[in-house]
Amino acid sequence: MKEPGDILLISSYSLGHQPLGVASPAGFLRRAGYRPEAVDLATQKLNLDCVTRTKFVGISVPMHTALRIGYRVAEQIRTVNTTCHICFYGLYASLNAETLLTRFADSVIGGEYETPLVELIESLANGRKDVIRGVWQTGNPASVLLSHLPFVVPDRTLLPPLEEYVHLKTDTHRLPTGYVEASRGCRHLCRHCPIPPVYDGKFFLVPKEMVMEDIRTLVKMGALHITFGDPDFLNGPNHSLKIVKWMHQEFPHLTFDFTAKIEHLLKHRALIPIFGALGCRFIVSAVESLSNVVLAHLAKGHTCTDVTTALDIVSHEGIALRPSLVTFTPWTTLKDILDLFDFVESKGLIDYIDPVQYTIRLLIPPGSWILEEAGEKPWLGNLIPEQFTYQWYHPDARMDALQVQFSQTVKDGMDVDDGVTFYRLRELAYAAHDGRSPMAVTLRPDPLRYRPPRLTEPWFCCAEPTEDQFAMTGGEMS
Repeated sequence: MKEPGDILLISSYSLGHQPLGVASPAGFLRRAGYRPEAVDLATQKLNLDCVTRTKFVGISVPMHTALRIGYRVAEQIRTVNTTCHICFYGLYASLNAETLLTRFADSVIGGEYETPLVELIESLANGRKDVIRGVWQTGNPASVLLSHLPFVVPDRTLLPPLEEYVHLKTDTHRLPTGYVEASRGCRHLCRHCPIPPVYDGKFFLVPKEMVMEDIRTLVKMGALHITFGDPDFLNGPNHSLKIVKWMHQEFPHLTFDFTAKIEHLLKHRALIPIFGALGCRFIVSAVESLSNVVLAHLAKGHTCTDVTTALDIVSHEGIALRPSLVTFTPWTTLKDILDLFDFVESKGLIDYIDPVQYTIRLLIPPGSWILEEAGEKPWLGNLIPEQFTYQWYHPDARMDALQVQFSQTVKDGMDVDDGVTFYRLRELAYAAHDGRSPMAVTLRPDPLRYRPPRLTEPWFCCAEPTEDQFAMTGGEMS
Protein backbone atom coordinates (compact mmCIF):
# COMPACT_ATOMS: atom_id res chain seq x y z
CA MET A 1 0.00 0.00 0.00
CA LYS A 2 2.93 2.34 -0.51
CA GLU A 3 2.04 3.45 -4.01
CA PRO A 4 0.12 6.69 -4.70
CA GLY A 5 -3.57 5.91 -4.93
CA ASP A 6 -3.44 2.90 -2.62
CA ILE A 7 -4.52 4.97 0.40
CA LEU A 8 -7.16 7.67 0.15
CA LEU A 9 -8.09 9.94 3.06
CA ILE A 10 -11.42 11.75 2.75
CA SER A 11 -12.74 14.71 4.68
CA SER A 12 -16.46 15.15 4.15
CA TYR A 13 -16.88 18.27 6.28
CA SER A 14 -14.72 20.35 8.67
CA LEU A 15 -16.60 23.61 9.28
CA GLY A 16 -14.94 25.29 6.33
CA HIS A 17 -11.42 24.79 7.67
CA GLN A 18 -8.60 22.91 6.02
CA PRO A 19 -9.29 19.51 7.63
CA LEU A 20 -6.88 18.55 10.38
CA GLY A 21 -8.59 15.15 10.29
CA VAL A 22 -6.76 14.55 7.01
CA ALA A 23 -3.57 16.55 7.57
CA SER A 24 -2.74 14.87 10.90
CA PRO A 25 -3.03 11.20 9.83
CA ALA A 26 -1.28 12.11 6.57
CA GLY A 27 1.71 13.23 8.65
CA PHE A 28 1.71 9.94 10.58
CA LEU A 29 1.43 7.90 7.38
CA ARG A 30 4.22 9.83 5.63
CA ARG A 31 6.49 9.18 8.60
CA ALA A 32 5.72 5.46 8.27
CA GLY A 33 6.72 5.52 4.60
CA TYR A 34 3.27 5.62 3.00
CA ARG A 35 2.16 7.99 0.25
CA PRO A 36 -1.51 8.73 0.89
CA GLU A 37 -3.72 10.86 -1.29
CA ALA A 38 -6.54 13.06 0.00
CA VAL A 39 -9.83 14.62 -1.02
CA ASP A 40 -11.70 17.32 0.86
CA LEU A 41 -15.30 17.24 -0.31
CA ALA A 42 -15.87 20.75 0.99
CA THR A 43 -13.72 22.11 -1.83
CA GLN A 44 -13.13 19.17 -4.20
CA LYS A 45 -15.03 16.41 -5.95
CA LEU A 46 -14.23 12.75 -5.71
CA ASN A 47 -13.58 10.92 -8.95
CA LEU A 48 -15.32 7.59 -8.49
CA ASP A 49 -13.35 6.10 -11.38
CA CYS A 50 -10.12 6.66 -9.46
CA VAL A 51 -11.57 5.01 -6.36
CA THR A 52 -11.79 1.70 -8.20
CA ARG A 53 -8.00 1.32 -7.76
CA THR A 54 -7.89 2.32 -4.10
CA LYS A 55 -7.05 -0.32 -1.50
CA PHE A 56 -7.79 1.67 1.65
CA VAL A 57 -10.25 4.53 2.20
CA GLY A 58 -10.18 6.46 5.47
CA ILE A 59 -13.16 8.77 6.09
CA SER A 60 -12.70 11.45 8.74
CA VAL A 61 -15.85 12.02 10.83
CA PRO A 62 -15.09 14.55 13.61
CA MET A 63 -18.71 15.77 13.80
CA HIS A 64 -22.29 14.80 12.99
CA THR A 65 -22.51 16.60 9.64
CA ALA A 66 -19.28 14.93 8.51
CA LEU A 67 -20.63 11.51 9.50
CA ARG A 68 -23.91 11.96 7.63
CA ILE A 69 -22.09 13.04 4.47
CA GLY A 70 -19.27 10.51 4.87
CA TYR A 71 -21.80 7.71 5.18
CA ARG A 72 -23.24 8.58 1.77
CA VAL A 73 -19.74 8.76 0.32
CA ALA A 74 -18.94 5.28 1.65
CA GLU A 75 -22.11 3.93 0.06
CA GLN A 76 -21.08 5.34 -3.32
CA ILE A 77 -17.51 4.08 -3.02
CA ARG A 78 -18.73 0.59 -2.23
CA THR A 79 -20.75 0.51 -5.47
CA VAL A 80 -17.58 0.92 -7.56
CA ASN A 81 -15.05 -0.83 -5.33
CA THR A 82 -16.24 -3.89 -3.43
CA THR A 83 -12.82 -4.93 -2.13
CA CYS A 84 -11.24 -1.78 -0.70
CA HIS A 85 -11.07 -1.44 3.08
CA ILE A 86 -13.26 1.42 4.33
CA CYS A 87 -12.38 2.86 7.72
CA PHE A 88 -14.30 5.60 9.54
CA TYR A 89 -12.19 7.45 12.07
CA GLY A 90 -12.73 10.36 14.44
CA LEU A 91 -14.98 11.39 17.31
CA TYR A 92 -18.28 10.30 15.75
CA ALA A 93 -16.87 7.03 14.39
CA SER A 94 -16.64 5.13 17.67
CA LEU A 95 -19.98 6.50 18.89
CA ASN A 96 -21.61 4.90 15.86
CA ALA A 97 -19.39 1.85 15.44
CA GLU A 98 -22.23 -0.68 15.59
CA THR A 99 -24.24 0.96 12.80
CA LEU A 100 -21.21 1.66 10.60
CA LEU A 101 -19.87 -1.89 10.82
CA THR A 102 -23.22 -3.34 9.78
CA ARG A 103 -23.33 -1.11 6.70
CA PHE A 104 -20.27 0.01 4.73
CA ALA A 105 -17.40 0.16 7.23
CA ASP A 106 -14.75 -2.54 7.56
CA SER A 107 -13.25 -0.81 10.58
CA VAL A 108 -13.88 2.09 12.95
CA ILE A 109 -11.43 4.11 15.07
CA GLY A 110 -12.26 6.74 17.70
CA GLY A 111 -10.29 8.64 20.30
CA GLU A 112 -6.62 9.16 19.47
CA TYR A 113 -6.86 7.54 16.09
CA GLU A 114 -3.62 8.17 14.18
CA THR A 115 -1.45 5.39 15.63
CA PRO A 116 -4.18 2.71 15.33
CA LEU A 117 -4.84 3.90 11.77
CA VAL A 118 -1.19 3.40 10.77
CA GLU A 119 -1.08 0.00 12.52
CA LEU A 120 -4.25 -1.07 10.72
CA ILE A 121 -2.84 -0.10 7.33
CA GLU A 122 0.44 -1.88 8.06
CA SER A 123 -1.47 -5.01 9.05
CA LEU A 124 -3.54 -4.95 5.87
CA ALA A 125 -0.49 -4.22 3.71
CA ASN A 126 1.22 -7.32 5.10
CA GLY A 127 -1.82 -9.51 4.51
CA ARG A 128 -2.55 -9.95 8.21
CA LYS A 129 -5.76 -9.54 10.18
CA ASP A 130 -4.30 -8.37 13.47
CA VAL A 131 -6.48 -7.36 16.39
CA ILE A 132 -5.34 -3.76 16.89
CA ARG A 133 -5.94 -1.81 20.07
CA GLY A 134 -8.45 0.97 19.41
CA VAL A 135 -9.79 -0.49 16.14
CA TRP A 136 -13.34 -1.84 15.90
CA GLN A 137 -13.84 -4.54 13.27
CA THR A 138 -16.67 -6.98 12.69
CA GLY A 139 -16.38 -9.60 15.41
CA ASN A 140 -13.66 -7.59 17.17
CA PRO A 141 -15.16 -4.85 19.33
CA ALA A 142 -12.61 -2.47 20.82
CA SER A 143 -12.25 0.29 23.35
CA VAL A 144 -11.19 3.79 22.44
CA LEU A 145 -7.44 4.37 22.55
CA LEU A 146 -6.79 7.20 25.00
CA SER A 147 -3.05 7.51 25.42
CA HIS A 148 -0.69 10.33 24.60
CA LEU A 149 0.57 10.00 21.04
CA PRO A 150 4.05 10.75 19.73
CA PHE A 151 2.62 13.66 17.78
CA VAL A 152 3.67 14.42 14.22
CA VAL A 153 3.40 17.78 12.47
CA PRO A 154 0.33 17.63 10.17
CA ASP A 155 1.03 17.21 6.46
CA ARG A 156 -0.99 19.87 4.62
CA THR A 157 0.60 19.33 1.20
CA LEU A 158 -2.27 17.05 0.14
CA LEU A 159 -4.91 19.73 0.66
CA PRO A 160 -6.10 22.71 -1.40
CA PRO A 161 -4.66 26.17 -0.58
CA LEU A 162 -6.04 28.25 2.28
CA GLU A 163 -7.69 30.63 -0.16
CA GLU A 164 -10.31 27.94 -0.77
CA TYR A 165 -11.23 27.75 2.90
CA VAL A 166 -12.84 29.89 5.57
CA HIS A 167 -11.64 33.48 6.08
CA LEU A 168 -11.83 35.89 8.96
CA LYS A 169 -14.27 38.59 7.90
CA THR A 170 -14.21 42.12 9.27
CA ASP A 171 -15.85 45.27 7.99
CA THR A 172 -12.78 45.96 5.84
CA HIS A 173 -10.89 42.69 5.34
CA ARG A 174 -11.14 38.99 4.54
CA LEU A 175 -8.13 37.20 5.99
CA PRO A 176 -7.08 33.63 5.09
CA THR A 177 -7.43 31.50 8.20
CA GLY A 178 -5.52 28.47 9.42
CA TYR A 179 -6.82 25.86 11.87
CA VAL A 180 -4.72 24.17 14.56
CA GLU A 181 -5.31 22.32 17.82
CA ALA A 182 -3.28 22.77 21.00
CA SER A 183 -5.11 20.00 22.85
CA ARG A 184 -7.53 17.13 22.36
CA GLY A 185 -10.39 15.85 24.44
CA CYS A 186 -11.90 17.82 27.32
CA ARG A 187 -11.75 17.66 31.10
CA HIS A 188 -15.43 18.63 31.37
CA LEU A 189 -18.47 16.35 31.19
CA CYS A 190 -21.29 18.30 29.57
CA ARG A 191 -24.07 15.76 29.22
CA HIS A 192 -25.07 16.54 25.62
CA CYS A 193 -21.54 16.78 24.22
CA PRO A 194 -20.14 13.90 22.12
CA ILE A 195 -16.67 14.25 23.66
CA PRO A 196 -17.29 12.85 27.20
CA PRO A 197 -18.60 9.44 25.99
CA VAL A 198 -15.31 9.06 24.09
CA TYR A 199 -12.72 10.84 26.27
CA ASP A 200 -14.43 10.53 29.69
CA GLY A 201 -12.90 13.73 31.04
CA LYS A 202 -9.40 13.16 29.67
CA PHE A 203 -7.52 15.59 27.49
CA PHE A 204 -4.09 15.65 25.92
CA LEU A 205 -1.80 18.56 25.20
CA VAL A 206 -0.19 18.77 21.78
CA PRO A 207 3.50 19.70 22.27
CA LYS A 208 4.05 23.45 21.84
CA GLU A 209 6.80 22.83 19.29
CA MET A 210 4.43 20.79 17.11
CA VAL A 211 1.72 23.45 17.26
CA MET A 212 4.18 26.20 16.37
CA GLU A 213 5.63 24.23 13.47
CA ASP A 214 2.11 23.76 12.12
CA ILE A 215 1.42 27.49 12.53
CA ARG A 216 4.64 28.27 10.61
CA THR A 217 3.42 26.04 7.79
CA LEU A 218 0.08 27.83 7.71
CA VAL A 219 1.76 31.25 7.67
CA LYS A 220 3.84 30.14 4.69
CA MET A 221 0.55 29.12 3.03
CA GLY A 222 -0.78 32.64 3.57
CA ALA A 223 -2.62 32.46 6.91
CA LEU A 224 -3.20 35.84 8.56
CA HIS A 225 -5.50 34.51 11.28
CA ILE A 226 -5.42 31.29 13.32
CA THR A 227 -8.37 29.39 14.77
CA PHE A 228 -7.50 27.23 17.75
CA GLY A 229 -10.03 24.43 17.35
CA ASP A 230 -9.58 22.81 20.75
CA PRO A 231 -12.87 21.77 22.39
CA ASP A 232 -11.79 24.17 25.15
CA PHE A 233 -8.63 26.26 24.72
CA LEU A 234 -8.58 26.94 28.48
CA ASN A 235 -8.49 23.28 29.56
CA GLY A 236 -4.74 23.86 29.75
CA PRO A 237 -4.56 27.67 30.20
CA ASN A 238 -0.81 27.92 30.78
CA HIS A 239 -0.06 25.70 27.78
CA SER A 240 -2.35 27.76 25.56
CA LEU A 241 -0.96 31.07 26.79
CA LYS A 242 2.62 29.96 26.09
CA ILE A 243 1.70 28.99 22.53
CA VAL A 244 -0.06 32.29 21.85
CA LYS A 245 2.85 34.29 23.30
CA TRP A 246 5.31 32.33 21.16
CA MET A 247 3.12 32.82 18.10
CA HIS A 248 2.83 36.56 18.73
CA GLN A 249 6.56 36.92 19.22
CA GLU A 250 7.30 35.17 15.94
CA PHE A 251 4.32 36.49 13.95
CA PRO A 252 3.09 39.70 15.62
CA HIS A 253 0.68 40.38 12.73
CA LEU A 254 -1.31 37.17 13.32
CA THR A 255 -4.69 37.36 15.00
CA PHE A 256 -6.53 34.40 16.47
CA ASP A 257 -9.74 33.04 17.97
CA PHE A 258 -10.51 30.15 20.29
CA THR A 259 -13.32 28.29 22.07
CA ALA A 260 -13.79 28.24 25.84
CA LYS A 261 -16.49 27.43 28.38
CA ILE A 262 -18.30 30.24 30.17
CA GLU A 263 -17.04 28.95 33.51
CA HIS A 264 -13.47 29.07 32.21
CA LEU A 265 -13.87 32.65 31.05
CA LEU A 266 -14.89 33.51 34.60
CA LYS A 267 -12.22 31.38 36.27
CA HIS A 268 -9.41 32.66 34.05
CA ARG A 269 -10.63 36.22 33.61
CA ALA A 270 -7.14 37.53 34.35
CA LEU A 271 -5.93 35.96 31.10
CA ILE A 272 -8.50 37.68 28.89
CA PRO A 273 -6.67 41.07 28.71
CA ILE A 274 -3.47 39.21 27.85
CA PHE A 275 -5.17 37.30 25.03
CA GLY A 276 -6.62 40.57 23.78
CA ALA A 277 -3.21 42.23 23.71
CA LEU A 278 -1.79 39.23 21.82
CA GLY A 279 -4.36 39.49 19.01
CA CYS A 280 -7.49 37.57 20.04
CA ARG A 281 -10.37 38.83 17.89
CA PHE A 282 -13.21 36.68 19.22
CA ILE A 283 -14.02 33.78 21.53
CA VAL A 284 -16.66 31.13 20.85
CA SER A 285 -18.44 29.82 23.93
CA ALA A 286 -21.08 27.10 24.15
CA VAL A 287 -23.70 29.14 25.98
CA GLU A 288 -26.33 26.67 24.68
CA SER A 289 -29.26 28.23 26.56
CA LEU A 290 -30.21 31.00 28.97
CA SER A 291 -32.62 28.71 30.84
CA ASN A 292 -31.11 27.48 34.08
CA VAL A 293 -33.38 24.43 33.84
CA VAL A 294 -31.96 23.50 30.44
CA LEU A 295 -28.40 24.27 31.55
CA ALA A 296 -28.83 21.92 34.51
CA HIS A 297 -30.08 19.10 32.26
CA LEU A 298 -27.05 19.64 30.00
CA ALA A 299 -24.66 19.83 32.99
CA LYS A 300 -23.10 22.95 31.49
CA GLY A 301 -21.63 24.28 34.72
CA HIS A 302 -22.81 27.88 34.25
CA THR A 303 -25.94 29.94 34.74
CA CYS A 304 -27.65 32.72 32.82
CA THR A 305 -26.06 35.25 35.19
CA ASP A 306 -22.63 33.78 34.42
CA VAL A 307 -23.24 34.41 30.72
CA THR A 308 -23.83 38.12 31.37
CA THR A 309 -20.66 38.29 33.49
CA ALA A 310 -18.59 36.58 30.79
CA LEU A 311 -19.94 38.98 28.18
CA ASP A 312 -18.80 41.91 30.31
CA ILE A 313 -15.34 40.42 30.92
CA VAL A 314 -14.66 39.67 27.26
CA SER A 315 -16.19 42.80 25.71
CA HIS A 316 -14.29 45.01 28.16
CA GLU A 317 -11.09 43.87 26.43
CA GLY A 318 -12.41 44.59 22.94
CA ILE A 319 -12.91 40.89 22.18
CA ALA A 320 -16.18 39.63 20.71
CA LEU A 321 -17.90 36.78 22.52
CA ARG A 322 -19.75 34.63 19.99
CA PRO A 323 -22.21 32.28 21.72
CA SER A 324 -23.13 28.93 20.25
CA LEU A 325 -26.56 27.55 21.12
CA VAL A 326 -28.66 24.42 21.44
CA THR A 327 -31.88 26.34 21.04
CA PHE A 328 -34.28 23.38 20.97
CA THR A 329 -34.17 20.72 23.69
CA PRO A 330 -36.93 18.65 25.32
CA TRP A 331 -36.81 21.02 28.31
CA THR A 332 -36.82 24.34 26.44
CA THR A 333 -40.09 26.26 26.68
CA LEU A 334 -41.51 28.74 24.20
CA LYS A 335 -40.94 31.44 26.82
CA ASP A 336 -37.26 30.45 26.91
CA ILE A 337 -37.07 31.14 23.18
CA LEU A 338 -38.67 34.56 23.61
CA ASP A 339 -36.31 35.35 26.51
CA LEU A 340 -33.36 34.40 24.32
CA PHE A 341 -34.37 36.78 21.54
CA ASP A 342 -35.02 39.59 24.03
CA PHE A 343 -31.64 39.00 25.68
CA VAL A 344 -29.77 39.01 22.35
CA GLU A 345 -31.48 42.22 21.29
CA SER A 346 -30.97 43.99 24.62
CA LYS A 347 -27.27 43.05 24.78
CA GLY A 348 -26.61 44.10 21.18
CA LEU A 349 -25.64 40.56 20.17
CA ILE A 350 -27.61 40.21 16.95
CA ASP A 351 -24.49 40.26 14.79
CA TYR A 352 -22.54 38.07 17.22
CA ILE A 353 -24.67 34.97 16.64
CA ASP A 354 -24.95 33.28 13.26
CA PRO A 355 -28.64 32.66 12.45
CA VAL A 356 -28.11 28.90 12.14
CA GLN A 357 -27.56 28.85 15.90
CA TYR A 358 -31.25 29.53 16.46
CA THR A 359 -32.15 26.35 14.55
CA ILE A 360 -29.96 23.91 16.46
CA ARG A 361 -31.91 20.96 17.83
CA LEU A 362 -30.39 18.67 20.44
CA LEU A 363 -28.68 15.68 18.85
CA ILE A 364 -28.58 12.46 20.83
CA PRO A 365 -26.08 10.05 19.25
CA PRO A 366 -25.55 6.50 20.51
CA GLY A 367 -23.65 6.61 23.78
CA SER A 368 -24.79 10.14 24.60
CA TRP A 369 -24.81 10.82 28.32
CA ILE A 370 -28.24 12.39 27.85
CA LEU A 371 -29.46 8.79 27.71
CA GLU A 372 -27.95 8.15 31.14
CA GLU A 373 -29.70 11.04 32.86
CA ALA A 374 -31.94 9.85 35.68
CA GLY A 375 -35.70 10.17 35.35
CA GLU A 376 -38.39 9.35 32.83
CA LYS A 377 -37.90 10.40 29.22
CA PRO A 378 -41.36 10.32 27.64
CA TRP A 379 -40.03 12.54 24.85
CA LEU A 380 -37.36 10.02 23.75
CA GLY A 381 -37.95 7.94 20.62
CA ASN A 382 -35.96 5.25 18.84
CA LEU A 383 -32.49 5.35 17.35
CA ILE A 384 -32.58 6.11 13.61
CA PRO A 385 -29.47 4.23 12.45
CA GLU A 386 -29.03 5.96 9.09
CA GLN A 387 -29.29 9.37 10.81
CA PHE A 388 -27.02 8.36 13.71
CA THR A 389 -29.25 9.94 16.34
CA TYR A 390 -32.20 9.17 18.56
CA GLN A 391 -35.56 10.68 17.72
CA TRP A 392 -37.15 12.90 20.28
CA TYR A 393 -40.37 14.86 20.35
CA HIS A 394 -40.96 18.02 22.34
CA PRO A 395 -43.84 17.80 24.84
CA ASP A 396 -45.11 21.07 23.33
CA ALA A 397 -45.81 20.34 19.64
CA ARG A 398 -45.45 24.06 18.86
CA MET A 399 -41.73 23.79 19.57
CA ASP A 400 -41.05 21.09 16.97
CA ALA A 401 -43.08 23.05 14.41
CA LEU A 402 -41.18 26.24 15.28
CA GLN A 403 -37.82 24.54 14.81
CA VAL A 404 -38.85 23.50 11.30
CA GLN A 405 -39.97 27.08 10.56
CA PHE A 406 -36.69 28.45 11.91
CA SER A 407 -34.63 26.08 9.75
CA GLN A 408 -36.51 27.01 6.59
CA THR A 409 -36.28 30.73 7.36
CA VAL A 410 -32.52 30.53 7.88
CA LYS A 411 -32.09 28.48 4.72
CA ASP A 412 -34.14 30.98 2.71
CA GLY A 413 -32.23 33.86 4.26
CA MET A 414 -28.67 32.78 3.49
CA ASP A 415 -28.19 35.93 1.41
CA VAL A 416 -30.24 38.14 3.72
CA ASP A 417 -28.86 40.50 6.34
CA ASP A 418 -28.51 38.66 9.67
CA GLY A 419 -30.48 41.41 11.37
CA VAL A 420 -33.47 40.80 9.11
CA THR A 421 -33.28 37.04 9.71
CA PHE A 422 -33.07 37.61 13.47
CA TYR A 423 -36.28 39.64 13.53
CA ARG A 424 -38.04 37.20 11.22
CA LEU A 425 -37.22 34.39 13.62
CA ARG A 426 -38.25 36.48 16.60
CA GLU A 427 -41.60 37.25 14.97
CA LEU A 428 -42.17 33.54 14.29
CA ALA A 429 -41.56 32.79 17.97
CA TYR A 430 -43.89 35.52 19.20
CA ALA A 431 -46.59 34.45 16.74
CA ALA A 432 -46.36 30.85 17.98
CA HIS A 433 -46.61 32.08 21.56
CA ASP A 434 -49.59 34.31 20.82
CA GLY A 435 -51.39 31.77 18.65
CA ARG A 436 -51.53 34.01 15.57
CA SER A 437 -50.08 34.19 12.09
CA PRO A 438 -46.64 35.81 11.86
CA MET A 439 -46.47 39.31 10.47
CA ALA A 440 -44.12 40.37 7.69
CA VAL A 441 -40.81 41.87 8.83
CA THR A 442 -39.78 44.91 6.82
CA LEU A 443 -36.80 45.92 8.94
CA ARG A 444 -33.96 47.64 7.11
CA PRO A 445 -30.89 47.23 9.29
CA ASP A 446 -28.35 50.04 9.40
CA PRO A 447 -25.59 48.97 7.00
CA LEU A 448 -23.13 51.12 8.97
CA ARG A 449 -23.69 49.30 12.27
CA TYR A 450 -20.70 47.59 13.86
CA ARG A 451 -20.32 43.94 13.03
CA PRO A 452 -17.74 41.98 15.03
CA PRO A 453 -15.05 39.83 13.43
CA ARG A 454 -16.41 36.48 12.31
CA LEU A 455 -15.57 33.55 10.10
CA THR A 456 -17.13 33.25 6.67
CA GLU A 457 -18.41 29.72 7.40
CA PRO A 458 -21.70 30.06 9.30
CA TRP A 459 -22.40 26.36 9.81
CA PHE A 460 -22.03 24.51 13.08
CA CYS A 461 -20.85 21.06 14.11
CA CYS A 462 -24.15 20.03 15.71
CA ALA A 463 -26.38 21.12 12.84
CA GLU A 464 -28.02 18.62 10.53
CA PRO A 465 -26.52 18.73 7.03
CA THR A 466 -28.47 20.52 4.33
CA GLU A 467 -29.43 19.06 0.98
CA ASP A 468 -26.84 21.37 -0.61
CA GLN A 469 -24.15 19.76 1.54
CA PHE A 470 -25.42 16.29 0.66
CA ALA A 471 -25.27 17.32 -3.00
CA MET A 472 -21.48 17.42 -2.68
CA THR A 473 -21.64 13.60 -2.71
CA GLY A 474 -24.01 13.29 -5.65
CA GLY A 475 -23.52 12.53 -9.27
CA GLU A 476 -20.11 12.31 -10.85
CA MET A 477 -18.17 13.81 -7.88
CA SER A 478 -15.16 14.02 -10.07
